[in-house]
Amino acid sequence: MIQFGYTLSSEEQSPLESVRYAARAEELGFEFLMISDHYHPWVNEQPHSPFVWSTIGAVAVETEKIRLGTGVTCPTFRYHPAIVAQAAATCQEMMEGRFFLGLGTGENLNEHIIGEGWPAYRVRREMFEESIEIIRLLWQGGEQSHYGPYYTVENARIYTLPEKLPQIIVAAGGPSSAELAGQVGDGLCCTSPDEEVVRAFDEAGGSKMPRYGQITVCWAENEDEAIATALRIWPNAGLGGELSQELPTPTHFEQATSLVREEDISKAVVCGPDPDKYMQKVTEYVESGFDHIYLHQVGPDQEGFFRFYKEELEASLVKIASESARQTTNA
Repeated sequence: MIQFGYTLSSEEQSPLESVRYAARAEELGFEFLMISDHYHPWVNEQPHSPFVWSTIGAVAVETEKIRLGTGVTCPTFRYHPAIVAQAAATCQEMMEGRFFLGLGTGENLNEHIIGEGWPAYRVRREMFEESIEIIRLLWQGGEQSHYGPYYTVENARIYTLPEKLPQIIVAAGGPSSAELAGQVGDGLCCTSPDEEVVRAFDEAGGSKMPRYGQITVCWAENEDEAIATALRIWPNAGLGGELSQELPTPTHFEQATSLVREEDISKAVVCGPDPDKYMQKVTEYVESGFDHIYLHQVGPDQEGFFRFYKEELEASLVKIASESARQTTNA
């Protein structure tokens, strides 16, 4: 069955704003939340980047039913995987089983800060696989040790260990990463409706696992206003290739995005007040095989987006979810 969620954009929202929006999203009927986990924002026009685990603790207290996952955490550089294992276990305990752990290989933007460099993707992937191995090892309970090529864990035990462990949702931007997600994860996370990525995930063992897809949108009273807002606040949406993984600072992102034009943003972000454009993008994700679709509203007018969602989108999304459930039942 298809579920719909809402993005808590840590780069744009203060921690208290994120907590408030999480409660509003639950009130409006969203079924899950994804919260970004960065040390830096992408560009300086995005004014925040709080420590996500503190925010999650507050969300746990202020909500009752909605699920929440990190979108996504890098468990290889600024976080040792043993710390991620403990943090995720605590969040799952506080959220009473409503937490899931989104993991990815990260970006230079956030991970180079500890001075350990930014190796080639092959090395980062090996580190990533080992980190997931460590997290799952520690979640087994008891005292555990691990001596691997990249990480050492000695006599570690997670004492606050939830009865129901979090799912690990692995981010993928291409078939190779999607294959890894199918092999070591409990689900897939992606930011584009790429059928090839979903196919690789399925063939690697993920066919019965959840697939999370993010749609970046910018609602405003008119399309021109929305495009201008998205270009100012979220110009990184217009970058292609591997730049988002390789650039080291918000200043570098600002230099790169100075070349991004309004037409680039209008292709990358669903902009404006026309609900048909939103539903067209949702349909693309559904047809590509995604069953958990979450919306990231760019800009400060989150309440305007919430009204738009309730008045213009919710009924159509409920219909899509109902049709999906009916097809699953008849299959």
